[in-house]
Amino acid sequence: MTPEQCRAARAWLDWSQDDLARAASVGLSTVRDFEKGRRVPIANNLAAMRVALEARGARFVGDGGETLGIEFRKEPA
Repeated sequence: MTPEQCRAARAWLDWSQDDLARAASVGLSTVRDFEKGRRVPIANNLAAMRVALEARGARFVGDGGETLGIEFRKEPA
């Protein structure tokens, strides 16, 4: 998940950075710094953020150098 994908998924869900931080049980500064490109969170925090977004239906596409994007399932997992 890239910072851009994270911001887009949050926007789609109408989540604030604080909403994501709470859902992923990470600090607000972790979300804020990641989305601004200041730092990459430790692996378990980044995974928790991604899982929280995926649980609400986000699917991250293009990890690996291709075109990046997000998709949403109609029925969240």
